[in-house]
Amino acid sequence: MHTTNRLSPYLKRIGLQAPVQVDPTGLARIQSAHRQSIPFENFDIPLGRGVTCDSDAVFAKLVEARRGGFCFEHNRLLADMLTDAGFTNRILLARVLLGDPPAPTARAHCLLLVEFGDERWICDAGFGGSYAPPMRLRDGERAQTGDGAHHRLSRIGQDGDLPGAWLLERMGPKLATDGRVNSDDQWEKQYAFDLMPVAQADLALGCHWSATHEGSRFTNLTVASICLPDGFASLVDRQLTVWRKSAPMDRRSLDTPQAYGDALASVFGISLNTADIARLPLF
Repeated sequence: MHTTNRLSPYLKRIGLQAPVQVDPTGLARIQSAHRQSIPFENFDIPLGRGVTCDSDAVFAKLVEARRGGFCFEHNRLLADMLTDAGFTNRILLARVLLGDPPAPTARAHCLLLVEFGDERWICDAGFGGSYAPPMRLRDGERAQTGDGAHHRLSRIGQDGDLPGAWLLERMGPKLATDGRVNSDDQWEKQYAFDLMPVAQADLALGCHWSATHEGSRFTNLTVASICLPDGFASLVDRQLTVWRKSAPMDRRSLDTPQAYGDALASVFGISLNTADIARLPLF
């Protein structure tokens, strides 16, 4: 197994003391730790810095600089670190279907396919809308997460079909999301994907589209989110929502740069300096 010298600092970043077992339980543990430690965020886009998703750039940003990122950054990092930890994996592309768009969306999301012998699983460290757990890739597979949500996988077509060959759906608390769901008790589409091979150039193209296209969520909103053991914290522009099953909801508008910066640090672990916060289009 080829490894880099990056696994130990990554594990420290996500709060794990040692590598996990190379099995589905270990996969779930590392993904959960990642999602609860490294925030989802797009601040470099409104700040005009752009986003790249090569291995060196995402490690420097998400681990060394202790920032967050969006899906192409998170899952590039997770794929690299899983490889170093002994997991056989590769990246897949997906189309986000939240809100039932009238036509197939761009392949502007990514996730991982992880193999354990003849068994295949998906995992995702970069879905900013809610927590999507590792799941066995099997038609009708279901899982439940600590926020109380249920998740299911369905086979909907073949590789190359629109919108994809597999569909991930979620049913659960609206407040344990970034606000794009409509119900607490109905199955809602999250994203569709297939198992076609993906090159680094494909990831770079999806990353570029997400960071620059006028139709991308990330060029129109400033967002951050992080998973909690029994809930979810989301920031959409200036609206903060922190929801846990075990505590009262915290929902408020962050109307000053000071309040915004304080919430970034205390809720999401993101440190932006005062000048950067003042440059955000929110203020």
